[in-house]
Amino acid sequence: MRTLCSTHLIGEAIVICLGALVAMSLSDVSTGVLWGVAGPAAVLCVLLCAKLSEPWAVSAGWALQIALIAAGFVVPMMFVVGAFFAAIWYACVRVGRTIDAAKAART
Repeated sequence: MRTLCSTHLIGEAIVICLGALVAMSLSDVSTGVLWGVAGPAAVLCVLLCAKLSEPWAVSAGWALQIALIAAGFVVPMMFVVGAFFAAIWYACVRVGRTIDAAKAART
């Protein structure tokens, strides 16, 4: 599960940064506020990759997905992007757990 979810979170960190760049030109929110929110969110995605073996990490990942969807209130296209990433997160968690169970059964 760690590999799939880590890949997803790294991609999401990139999308958060790119979304902030788009929001700078499409919204009235100040640049400082945008990067004050997007920067820590992207860093949190990267840091969460290291903690995916912890039991709370998947829940924190869901919180990040909800936050990405909520970014649609600033840039409306982020509703679609956030929903897409939430669906991928669900698939990563589900398939990752299946792979982990198969690996455990082999050993």
